[in-house]
This record gives sequence, structure tokens and C-alpha cells, in this order.
Amino acid sequence: TTPLGKRERERERVAMNTTTGRSLAPTKLHVPGCGRRRQQNNYRTNDRRGRRRPSGGTTNAASKNYTLTLLPGDGIGPEIMRVAVDALHEVGRKHDIGFSFEEKLVGGAAIDAFGTPLPEDTLECCKQSDAVLLAAIGGYKWDALEANMRPERGLLGLRAGMEVFANLRPAVVLPQLADASSLKKDIVSGTDIMVVRELTGGIYFGEPKGFGTNDKGERIGFNTMVYSELEVDRIAKVAFEIAQKRGGKLCSVEKSNVLEVSQLWKERVIKQHENYKDVDLSHMYIDNCAMQVIRDPKQFDTIVTGNIFGDIISDAASMLTGSIGMLPSAAVGSSGPGLYEPVHGSAPDIAGQDKANPLAQVLSAAMLLRYQFGEEAAAKSIEEAVNTTLDQGFRTGDIMQEGMKLVGCTQMQEALMKNLSK
Repeated sequence: TTPLGKRERERERVAMNTTTGRSLAPTKLHVPGCGRRRQQNNYRTNDRRGRRRPSGGTTNAASKNYTLTLLPGDGIGPEIMRVAVDALHEVGRKHDIGFSFEEKLVGGAAIDAFGTPLPEDTLECCKQSDAVLLAAIGGYKWDALEANMRPERGLLGLRAGMEVFANLRPAVVLPQLADASSLKKDIVSGTDIMVVRELTGGIYFGEPKGFGTNDKGERIGFNTMVYSELEVDRIAKVAFEIAQKRGGKLCSVEKSNVLEVSQLWKERVIKQHENYKDVDLSHMYIDNCAMQVIRDPKQFDTIVTGNIFGDIISDAASMLTGSIGMLPSAAVGSSGPGLYEPVHGSAPDIAGQDKANPLAQVLSAAMLLRYQFGEEAAAKSIEEAVNTTLDQGFRTGDIMQEGMKLVGCTQMQEALMKNLSK
């Protein structure tokens, strides 16, 4: 595994694929089976006549075939992953797409089995696949472990090892859930924001960092916020590419009135704008942006920002939507497989009780289809099925509203698959 903070990805260019729909990373050559025995999984799905299809890792032959590594992880992860795999099988049937699945352990499940949150075998399989679909990592069971052995370190190791540096966090307020937002409906209705967060640099990874003693003998803690030109250039390119395919507006968020690192950030974003004149570029300080996202979220289309600022803004934007259980995300790099996962956690308190909301996991699969493979029609099929299911009144506990039908993960899956198969 690439050591955390030791990024060896200082490349001369960012290879962006703009010829296949909205894909951000060029599809690599298909690598069947990751070169090792297929790990059997428990995912079952329906055939077109509604019969239960036997367990297995591969769909029928199709004109396009992709290998996906599945990381169910911990807590509710295995439950919601089953729903996403079901959806991929069905959308593949409808759009002549074949999938091969490799299931691997990560996080707490990997700690229990192998004594490490990220086994070498898991990382290698992820790097050789066409894309990676992750469910959730972590739980109370592992909270007492040393920091470098906790499940969350597996996620950080995945990001570093897969060389993904751009985190895509959409915050879309669905009309069916606008009343569930913590803000007034007239403020949030119609909100559709994409936060593009730099993921592997900035203050979380900068050196030096640690503890020490100052001249007065007082104990201190310190971190370093640092970005290179290349790191800013490559995340800016990703953001401009996305903005071109959305509303054509990009807001760069920093703190250039105080921080030298933000002055460099702003300078490089302006430089990259020379290549994307069709995009309307604006700039905003992080403190103002945090306020504006709450005051008038519809003013934003695409936001690009650094690691810590993106951490803050994406979480703030997520609460506009009514439930974190509805939000997908992606992490992509210059090339190779991306990492797609729901924003929510592992929810160990409801694991195994058929209470989990699987829709963010399913929407993460839709993001995978769109951004990794340029399969826009297939992605839209999943998103439309989710919307129809919500229109029909089905709600899990986290998004329950008066007059709606409370269901668990299994019933939500059944309703979704019925709509997806139409």
C-alpha cells in the first residue's frame, strides 16, 4: 500500500476522457477475475421472468463487459450492497452491459479476518478492476483499536493506493424529499450542487505535522497545509470538465485573503480557466461559501475546493437534501478505476435489522456507470427508478414522512427492482 501522505502521483498531465459521455477517467483494458480465484458471494438477483438467479459473480455475455470489485465492508454494508448489485444486473440486462463481480474484505471485516483494515489482496484487486463499489466501513466494535489499525484507515489506504484525488459529492434535493430538509422548502427546492473536493493533499496530508514544544515550554500541535501547482491543476481540470457537462458554472472556494496556499490555488485555477472559456468561473472565500450554501444554495452549480474546505462544504450541502442516506459519492483519479460509495456510514445500530436505506448505494452505482464508463442511459435508468419508487410513497425510516409507506431495506429493494424492470 502506498504510504499515507507519500503521494507518488506527480504526473505531467491529467488524461481526461471526454469522448464517452461524462466519464472522467479512461476505461482501462478489461481484466477478468483479477488473476485469482473468484470469491463466491451471496448476491442473488432476479432474471427477466422474476425467478431468483443463482449466486455467482458474473452476468450473461453482453456487448460491453466490466469487472467491478465489491467492498461490502461493515454494518449495513452487505445489506445495501445486495440491492446495488441487483440494480446493476437488471440495468445491465436492459442496456446490454455485462458485469463481473469480485467481492473483497475491507475495514472491520478485514481486521477480523486478516488483522488489517486493508489486505494487500483487496487493494491489488481494486487496482486491477474497472471500478470499485464500496458500501460502508467502521463500527463500535473496533473503536478501541489504535488509530492506525481502525477500519477507517482502510478507506484512506484505498484512496492512496488507487491514486484517486478528486472526490465528487453531489447534493441534489429531490422534489419528493424537499419537505424533509432542515431548511425551508422554498430555499432548497431545485438545489443541484456538485462539490469537487481535492482528496489526497492539503492539511490532512501535509508535512511536517505532529506535536512539539514552543519557546515557552508549552505543548503544541501542528499541521501543514500545502498544495503544489500540479495538484491544483489536476483537480481544477476535473472540476472544469464536470462544470462543462452541468450548468457551465464553477465556483472555486479558498481563503486567499489570508493563506498563501490559497493564493497559489486561486492563481492556478485562473490559469486553467484559459482552457475552459465556456465555463463561468467565480471565486469565493470558504467562510462566505459556508454561509451562502445555507442562505441560497441554488446559486451554485459546481464547486471546486481543497481537502479540508471540501470536507466542510460537502457535509453542509448534504444536509440540504433531507437525509444523508440519499447521497452517493465518487473518488476518481487521472486514470484507472474510481471508487464509488454512499456518503453515509455503516450504521451498526441498525445492521441486520432490515432498516437500512439502500438508495444512496444504488445511486452510487449510477454514478459509477456515468462517470467511470460513460453509460449515461443506464445511469438514468437507475435514477428514474429511484424517483419513481419515491413517487410511489415508499420510505425507509430515515426519510419517512407523514402519509408515506414505511418499509425496510428488503421492501425498498423489491419496489425499486419492479420499477427498474419496466
